[in-house]
Amino acid sequence: MAVFPWHSRNRNYKAEFASCRLEAVPLEFGDYHPLKPITVTESKTKKVSRKGSTSSTSSSSSSSVVDPLSSVLDGTDPLSMFAASADPASLAATTDNSRKKRDRDDNSIVGSDFEPWASKRGEILARYTTTEKLSINLFMGSEKGKAGTAISAMSEKVRTRLEELDDFEEGSQKELLNLTQQDYVNRIEELNQSLKDAWASDQKVKALKIVIQCSKLLSDTSVIQFYPSKFVLITDILDTFGKLVYERIFSMCMDNHSILPDHFSPENVNDTAKETCLNWFFKIASIRELIPRFYVEASILKCNKFLSKTGISECLPRLTCMVRGIGDPLVSVYARAYLCRVGMEVAPHLKESLNKNFFDFLLTFKQIHSDTVQNQLVLQGVELPSYLPLYSPAMDWIFQCISYHAPEALLTEMMERCKKLANNALLLNSVMSAFRAEFIATRSMDFIGMIKECDESGFPKHLLFRSLGLNLALANPPESDRLQILNEAWKVITKLKNPQDYINCAEVWVEYTCKHFTKREVNTVLADVIKHMTPDRAFEDSYPQLQSIIKKVIAHFHDFSVLFSVEKFLPFLDMFQKESVRVEVCKCIMEVFIKHQQEPTKDPVILNALLHICKTMHDSVNALTLEDEKRMLAYLINGFIKMVSFGRDFEQQLSFYVEARSMFSNLEPVLVQLIHACVAYCFITIPSLVGIFTRLNLYLHSGQVALANQCLSQADAFFKAAISLVPEVPKMINIDGKMRPSESFLLEFLCNFFSTLLIVPDHPEHGVLFLVRELLNVIQDYTWEDNSDEKIRIYTCVLHLLSAMSQETYLYHVDKVDSNDSLYGGDSKFLAENNKLCETVMAQILEHLKTLAKDEALKRQSSLGLSFFNSILAHGDLRSNRLNQLSVNLWHLAQRHGCADTRTMVKTLEYIKKRSKHPDMGHLTDLALRLPLQTRT
Repeated sequence: MAVFPWHSRNRNYKAEFASCRLEAVPLEFGDYHPLKPITVTESKTKKVSRKGSTSSTSSSSSSSVVDPLSSVLDGTDPLSMFAASADPASLAATTDNSRKKRDRDDNSIVGSDFEPWASKRGEILARYTTTEKLSINLFMGSEKGKAGTAISAMSEKVRTRLEELDDFEEGSQKELLNLTQQDYVNRIEELNQSLKDAWASDQKVKALKIVIQCSKLLSDTSVIQFYPSKFVLITDILDTFGKLVYERIFSMCMDNHSILPDHFSPENVNDTAKETCLNWFFKIASIRELIPRFYVEASILKCNKFLSKTGISECLPRLTCMVRGIGDPLVSVYARAYLCRVGMEVAPHLKESLNKNFFDFLLTFKQIHSDTVQNQLVLQGVELPSYLPLYSPAMDWIFQCISYHAPEALLTEMMERCKKLANNALLLNSVMSAFRAEFIATRSMDFIGMIKECDESGFPKHLLFRSLGLNLALANPPESDRLQILNEAWKVITKLKNPQDYINCAEVWVEYTCKHFTKREVNTVLADVIKHMTPDRAFEDSYPQLQSIIKKVIAHFHDFSVLFSVEKFLPFLDMFQKESVRVEVCKCIMEVFIKHQQEPTKDPVILNALLHICKTMHDSVNALTLEDEKRMLAYLINGFIKMVSFGRDFEQQLSFYVEARSMFSNLEPVLVQLIHACVAYCFITIPSLVGIFTRLNLYLHSGQVALANQCLSQADAFFKAAISLVPEVPKMINIDGKMRPSESFLLEFLCNFFSTLLIVPDHPEHGVLFLVRELLNVIQDYTWEDNSDEKIRIYTCVLHLLSAMSQETYLYHVDKVDSNDSLYGGDSKFLAENNKLCETVMAQILEHLKTLAKDEALKRQSSLGLSFFNSILAHGDLRSNRLNQLSVNLWHLAQRHGCADTRTMVKTLEYIKKRSKHPDMGHLTDLALRLPLQTRT
């Protein structure tokens, strides 16, 4: 074959990147509609004069007032008709957007410093459990008055709905007994789903029945230990119901695809929506029992916004007074908690009702210790210390709502009122749990005095000291009181005999000690913890608390020379005898060290301690250890190694690396890091590794690191070592216990190598592209498989590299390293040498294609010919006649023997025609005309 001169195409990389960028397409939600599940019954309607209201033509009698709630029974409620007449797509988008806006507005009413109820929910469910059997009443439904029944007279519809509710209240239910806690939770979830299903199918009365039934469960305290969790589960259903009602009424306010503004007033609400809203409140008012009536009305409190501006402010005091009719103090306090929660969501500025709930609760607080409650506890076999904590979630929430942004005067009054009550330990605990930490901290000695005066029989003092400690971890007490506070608290904590009670308190006060005192006091506290938790191996049941103590200590002692001088710190670590826990603790220590250690260290105390900790992490690695875990451990150990420096004492530095290498031999990333740290010894270390591709990649990686750090001569040495190692690559290598050909792995390595060589500057004493020349010689001399085309694929990659090297500006660079585009600046001699290399490589490729002109190799010839054609198309300047002719020849060669993939050829030709329309690509039009497509016959 003739020699074809090579001319590289000039590339504008920025323009190419821009043309390849994905086009932005607006998202469409299709037929998504938030009201999609609702079943809309087709009906013939006509519009009347009042805007937004419709009436059915099928009715046999006229009525002056249309009852929107009752119309759900025949499927012609206003919302269904509105949805049927409106454009579903626009209505869906409008409703969804308005809902998102309202959610943002509701969430922004209360600041982020207010802990939401959702964050407390999981803790309550996990803490308040029971092994006793539970019972539940399930709604069995009724055949009367189902949705869709044809009832002509409006009065009959209303009467039927009332009968349905009466039927439910009088016994259309089934009691399930002897349920486990999990069975009970499952039944509640079934009711929640039934509520959603009923609502989605326009059975609004059934939905209301379910909510009433669930609310009734909150009057049952037969299994009193489970009551807080029951409250959480039931109020979830109430919240769902309240949201469904509000969203339905809100959607009815849309006229002609318009929606209510974010802060609407009742004047913006149409008559249909107001009538529906009033019907809901009237229906709830007809509920006979106090507790379900209270909870259901509270759940839709927000709907008052549709009726009047003062609706919420008028309802809150009335609902607060309704709670006074609940006799059981536990049921009462949770009802107040729910009212406070709803009040904070819809009207947090109405503080008077919140305060009224608190002071009403104080007036009835003595009921907790009444004979009635005591008899109930005896009947259920519950002790007072187990009963009083049941109040904590509700009381904490009430106190939190009232104290949120409350003035100092109100908080002081609340504290004084609590102080005057007898048996006030429970109240005191809630005050410390809910009030601002700064308020508690500045009055720490006052609270300690109140704790001392508390009766310990009902509520243990150590729990009160724990609550106090939690506040002092967040806010600082007066400096003059700090030591006395610690002494008073620790006197009580150290006397605790129960290890679990002790560690729960000690865990909290360790942070206070670390925050305000020196290592001497911290050492004393750690010694006391060891003393209490060592007998009978009590530490085995308290690993989470012990881990928390370690985290708090290392969070405050960032100077590890001070930390490891704490005498009891390492003995404290010895209590972590479960390997998984011990490794987690070691990881925490190393993370803090890497984050806060600013200067390299050679302190022998630090080195010995951290080597021991790193060795613990390393020795936990086994055959079952996940790769992600190995990477994390290697990262932590490498972080430690990087921070060790002996300055000019190279022998000591090398000695440390040798010791580290012997200790961490199971983690190859650590070995790699050590190799990087010991650049002077890497030529000794890399050959000691077994895997040849491990060595090749390490040479390449080490050269890249050296290049990134402007160590050009060292980088050249690494790259030369890699080139000299290529001839040693065997034909077969072991991969996961199986022998596999190595050529594909060698191709992958060389492609990566070529990508690096693009940015490696030429050595001034070794001539132009000396590394590329050396590598080409090695590739030429390497013994390839007889039927292999990998050598030609490598040459094709070299052609891509040389083409990139001929550009005025390279595709990428290394910071602070001048590549050949800067050194040569497009010099003609450099470009001439580059083109000569290209021609040499092209000759090798064409020669190989010539050898494939045999029957058994024609398919390979076709594939390689098309591949080479694509390379010329992408990187060559086809305005050169010789190169243009070569591309045409290759196109014909690919199709000559019918081995080409016609589909691929067609797509390639289409691509050329598309490219020919770009600026400066007009010459491709003529090329496309010279590229025929052969059809198979």
